[in-house]
Amino acid sequence: MNLEEQRQHILSGQIYNDLTPELIKARESTVLLTNEYNASFGQGLEIREGILKRLLGKIGTGAYFEPTFRCEFGYNISLGKNFYANFDCVMLDGGGIEIGDNVLFGPRVGIYTTNHATDASERAAGACYAKKVTIGDNVWVGAGVHINPGVNIGSNAIIGSGSVVTSDIPANVIAAGVPCRVIREITNEDKTGFELGKY
Repeated sequence: MNLEEQRQHILSGQIYNDLTPELIKARESTVLLTNEYNASFGQGLEIREGILKRLLGKIGTGAYFEPTFRCEFGYNISLGKNFYANFDCVMLDGGGIEIGDNVLFGPRVGIYTTNHATDASERAAGACYAKKVTIGDNVWVGAGVHINPGVNIGSNAIIGSGSVVTSDIPANVIAAGVPCRVIREITNEDKTGFELGKY
């Protein structure tokens, strides 16, 4: 199979060989592009977003990563408008990563869509499978959060620092822990009266 055929096979969720020459070369190319993006820190947004457009599948306006950003392939990542990731973000995007608008990541957030095979001999031979991760609009993911394959995080949710997200998190909640669990809903009582331009 060529790279595009392998990409579609991986996105289907079926077991695949992670060690093919095509995938190894694709990952090498992605490392070079993320190196270029990370080295562009301090340059104009037009330059930095131009590199992201070459690296990622889709980006909305205002997408921004602090250094350093790493991803596996890049072409399976879709970012909405006003995405911001603090330092040392990692996205292993074999299964696909879709992120909505106005999403904030704290430092050292990792999204991992791929799992190695459970059987040791299959794992050594390169057997893997991947599941898509989806994050809705207006989500805040705290520092040091790890998001595992197949997880969906609903819009407006907050994920507390250090959490390991192994299952879906609904919209409009605060969730945290290892594994991550819902703590409470976000309500109107959480409003502070902040107004843009007032302070």
